[in-house]
Amino acid sequence: MKVEVLVDKDALAETASNFLLEEIRKHAKLLLCAATGNTPIGTYKKLSEKLKSDQAEKIRLLKLDEWGGIFMAHPESCEQYLQESLIKPLKISKDRYFSFESDPNNPELEIKRMQKILDREGPIDLCVLGLGANGHLAFNEPADQLIPHCHIADLSSASMQHSMAQAMEEKPTYGLSLGMADILQSKTIVILISGKHKRAITKAFLSQKISTQLPASFLWLHPRTYCFLDQEAFG
Repeated sequence: MKVEVLVDKDALAETASNFLLEEIRKHAKLLLCAATGNTPIGTYKKLSEKLKSDQAEKIRLLKLDEWGGIFMAHPESCEQYLQESLIKPLKISKDRYFSFESDPNNPELEIKRMQKILDREGPIDLCVLGLGANGHLAFNEPADQLIPHCHIADLSSASMQHSMAQAMEEKPTYGLSLGMADILQSKTIVILISGKHKRAITKAFLSQKISTQLPASFLWLHPRTYCFLDQEAFG
């Protein structure tokens, strides 16, 4: 893993967006898997400003995870986040976007559907991740055992403290997520970390000690992972 500490969140967004831009330029039909949340929003904004229309017209976008039990148009859903930050700015057409439904009639069938899509379209070329407050990746929560593929996740108290969940009047009741094997099979992974509230978990992550109790630590096993973090998170 290559780790780069940036002076602040703006420098992080600038550096990370430049990296993503170069990766997109290398792949005509790049499959981008995108995390949501506060940290990557600046990176996505800068990327959409820099990316020329002819470079974006073939990008395929895969949703990393979604809150379960809320409607798709909920303003705090991962769906709406991606619509506003990537899909609309980059003009990603419906046939190039692969998404978990947030409130499926049958969640088990929904995860099977998404796994089939990933098996058909994958592997992921470029996966953008954030570091959860408890070390989770997507909704792969700390546990004695981690789940390899798309699954229904029990949401931890740390996940329920996320600003997106906190802003919801009716709370999500589960998560829908890619699994650890799905993530680790990505050709290139970028993890973005920002803010002093992430300092403790960042220190544990950077120790390189691999544990299912810190799912993000498995990124140290990946051959091409890049970690961009700001000084506040680094400490």
